[in-house]
Formats: sequence, structure tokens, C-alpha cells
Amino acid sequence: MFQRIGNVAFKKSLDNIIALCDALGQPQHKFKTVHVAGTNGKGSSSHMLAAVLQSAGYKTGLYTSPHLKSFTERVRVNGVELPQDYLIRFVEQHKGLFEQVKPSFFEMTVALAFQFFADEQVDVAVIEVGLGGRLDSTNIISPELSLITNIGLDHQALLGDTLAEIAGEKAGIIKPRIPAVISTKQAEIVEVFERKAATEEAPLYFATDTIRIQVLEQHLEGQVYDAYLDDKLWLPALQSDLAGIYQQFNLPGVLKSLLLLRDRGFTILDEAIRQGIANAKSITGLKGRWQVLGNNPLTICDTGHNVDGIKQILAQLRTLKPRQVHMVFGAVNDKDVTTILQLLPKDYTYYFCQAQIPRALPVAELQEKADRVGLQGNAYASVSEAIAAARGNAKPDEVIFIGGSTFVVAEIDEL
Repeated sequence: MFQRIGNVAFKKSLDNIIALCDALGQPQHKFKTVHVAGTNGKGSSSHMLAAVLQSAGYKTGLYTSPHLKSFTERVRVNGVELPQDYLIRFVEQHKGLFEQVKPSFFEMTVALAFQFFADEQVDVAVIEVGLGGRLDSTNIISPELSLITNIGLDHQALLGDTLAEIAGEKAGIIKPRIPAVISTKQAEIVEVFERKAATEEAPLYFATDTIRIQVLEQHLEGQVYDAYLDDKLWLPALQSDLAGIYQQFNLPGVLKSLLLLRDRGFTILDEAIRQGIANAKSITGLKGRWQVLGNNPLTICDTGHNVDGIKQILAQLRTLKPRQVHMVFGAVNDKDVTTILQLLPKDYTYYFCQAQIPRALPVAELQEKADRVGLQGNAYASVSEAIAAARGNAKPDEVIFIGGSTFVVAEIDEL
């Protein structure tokens, strides 16, 4: 229920997930895993890893959260969503167990994913952390490696007020003697990871120490990079179907992880890396990451919702050199929304809205906060009304952007 109602639903203990998985026969240990945490980029990184592993011929599970449209998006095997009848049977079969343990929605979902991957006999599953790391329900696996992407300020009420505190929670997925990859080297938190890795005797790799990404081309539907390994050109003209400029910060961690998986016995040819990165969206069904929804006017959505995510979105909007941006914007009530609103340009036209979940920030309150920082815009009761108004006002050569929250993007009809 965390995604619907917020912090009160978060359980700071692994007891329930351990009890569930013990009762199910510990399905999480019946297949190999890769564990992915981070503030921004963990979803995209998870999908890229899964796409490459699948391209390399492995039967690949992928567990992510939250979903955009359907609950079954969270659990996939080779890109195919969890069958609804499996979900129904699982709940019916284990109703007594759930009534006894009283797990959260998220804990039940993680147990379901582990059981499904075990039943499907996947070769490997990429498991994305839900929130934090140390106390996240996914943190009962013994992975082949752990990947931690960018660390930023998000969920401070649960994870801590500083980057170091938040990094400490994410570093909780580093396991004894299991390699850990950090996608981006952020000077102020390097020591947090080094300390945790030393305690666990885990080999630690900062991806950008050995992998450098040069952006060659950026267009609306993807990008082209040169990837360097130890200052030698390794993957020239590497195509990606993920268009967000922030993907260049995720890619070093993904590529370093794939190299380490090779060291651990996986057969992953360079051709599989190229195929997976080039087709990550179509292979895994990834949606909502700098996704083009239409042209004339150009309409784009992105699920970025914290300070770092919004900064990257604004930087990318600037590269379009738009005559005007019509921004459909909503937020949840447990974010530092004022700080985000202060980042937004005052010359955009705003369409404030609220998603249909209890956790959404009421649109009247959002508009009031926006007004205080000098942003002008009208309030709409729903996401669809806000989008309709933006489409009614935007000229063919202008841009509509829809975002501010995963839950705003989830309510876009075309997704």
C-alpha cells in the first residue's frame, strides 16, 4: 500500500518476508539473481540488464515496482507479464498464510515474484529494490552481484535526511563477498560504500573508474554512445532505445555489471549487449522513461519525480529549444514539492492536477505552493482533464510535458 497511502505503510523489518518465503520453501534461492538499488536509474538499469541477459539466451525474470497500468507489469519472464490466473491461484492458495503473517502488499508481491520465478525455472532474475535497500523486502536474496545507481534525496522521512544516510540504506544490499557495483562516483558518499564493502569483504567497483560513456547522438526515440573500457574504445556506436539524457549515468553501472557477470560464468557476448541495450524497451516492456506520446504538438512523459530526476528532465527539455512548454504536473504528498517547484521555469504554462490515489497532493494545495514560487497555471481535478486542456492550448510547434509523479504518468490514456 506504500504507493497508495505513503509512509505509514512502510514496514521497517524483514521478518514478514522471511516468514512468507520460509513457508513457501525459500523460492528466492532457487535461481540466480542480480539486485539493483538506487534513487534514480534503478528501474532503467534493471530493464537494460534484463534485456541483455535475455538477448544472451538466458530465461530472465524481472521484478520492478511500482507498476503504471497493471499490477502484472511488476513480474515478468522474458518480457512477458505475470499471467493473471497465476496471481489469482497464488492468492487463493496462500490466503491462510497471509492472514497469519499479515504481510504488507509489497511483501506479498515480492514473495509472489520469487515463487513465480522459481516455478518458471528462470536462469536469472533481475530484482529491483522497492524502497531503500537494507530493510527492503527484496533484500533476502543472495545475488550474483549488487548494483547501486545514483543516490539522491528522496523518501527522506524513511531513509534519512542526508546523502550519506540514504547511501547507507542503499548500501544495505551489499552482501558478504558478493561483488558490488556503484554506477556513479559521488565524492561525498564514496566512503559509505567503501566502509560497507570492507565490512562485508565484498569486492567494490565504481563503474566510472573503468567505463566512460561518450554521447554521439541524441534523438527523441533513443541515443548513440561510444563506450570506453580502460580508456580503450570497447563498444563504438552503441545504440539505445532509451532517450533520456540521464541514461548516460546508468550505462556505466549496467556495463560493469555485465562484465562482472561474465567473470562469474555467464556467457554474454558483446553482440548480446548491443542487442539488449538497443531494444531494452521492446524486450522488457519499459514505459514512461522520456517517452514520446505524439507529435504536433510534441508530447512527452517521464516518471522522474525527485530533485535530481526533475533537473535531468528540465535539461532535456532545454535541448528541444521549444517555443513554449505546456507542463502537466502533479505530485505526491510526501515529497519536498516546494524544492521541486522552485526548479521549474516560470515561463512554462502549467496544468496542475492530482492522480487518483490517496497519496496524491491535493491539486488546490499544489497550485497554492506553485503560486508562492511564481508559477502560473490552472488546477484540474484529474490528470486526463489537465492533459486535455494542455492539448487544447498547445500550438503544433510547442511541447507538452506530463510528469512530476509516477502516478500522473500512470493515468495517461495512451500509455
